[in-house]
Amino acid sequence: MNETKPWYVSRTVWGALVAIAAAGLHMSGIDLAVADQAALSDQLVALAGAAGGLLALYGRLRAKKEIAPAK
Repeated sequence: MNETKPWYVSRTVWGALVAIAAAGLHMSGIDLAVADQAALSDQLVALAGAAGGLLALYGRLRAKKEIAPAK
């Protein structure tokens, strides 16, 4: 595994966060089914990817300097 990616596009990270949230909800008396947890994780990964893309685009549009060509 030589490739890297930001933490916010990791299904493992989002799955863990959803599992932690589901456990907290369960302790509060609200149950979240395993299928719902998986769907929520997938949606959060997609949302994080879209947010990252929008942030990159915004940064490029607001940049004061142009990108130098590769040498």
